[in-house]
Amino acid sequence: MSGSGPHPGLVAEFEHRDAMIGALRRLREAGFGKLEVYSPVAVEGVDEILERRRFRTPLVIFAAGIVGAAGSFLGQYYGSVIDYPLNVGGRPLNSWPAFTTTAVEVAILAMVLAGIVALLRACRLPRLYDRIFDAPGMERATQDRFLILVDGGDDGFDPGRVYDLLERFQPLRIAEVPA
Repeated sequence: MSGSGPHPGLVAEFEHRDAMIGALRRLREAGFGKLEVYSPVAVEGVDEILERRRFRTPLVIFAAGIVGAAGSFLGQYYGSVIDYPLNVGGRPLNSWPAFTTTAVEVAILAMVLAGIVALLRACRLPRLYDRIFDAPGMERATQDRFLILVDGGDDGFDPGRVYDLLERFQPLRIAEVPA
């Protein structure tokens, strides 16, 4: 194991999803909270075990739509009524029906842009490098292996204890994550 300083963590490689799920449950029962799972397919039950919180993407998109529509409407109102009032044909200066089409279009634009940013944030992108990319066996995580990363920054992390907990489920390999 590594010398001084914080431990980067351990990664366990499993051939079957059932063994990985069992090890993941055992690690959560032991009190580890900073766990990551890498697998080639979606594994049912992982989100419940890891107690993933739901993302607030729909709320962000809705708020962006409201802000975009209100901003567009107020901008048009300011331009037509306050900054440059131009009476054409006796029409009222603050003709809100004329403002709605543009307000809806700006709201849709704001919602799309906020949705893209929220999606990237939820996926933790762009992430050009992460230390897990150098871990042994990571190249097979998108093909046919299931990996669990136990972060060394977790409270109560002890490499020996984690190794003992994982060894019960017969992983193909338990390796230290490169720092």
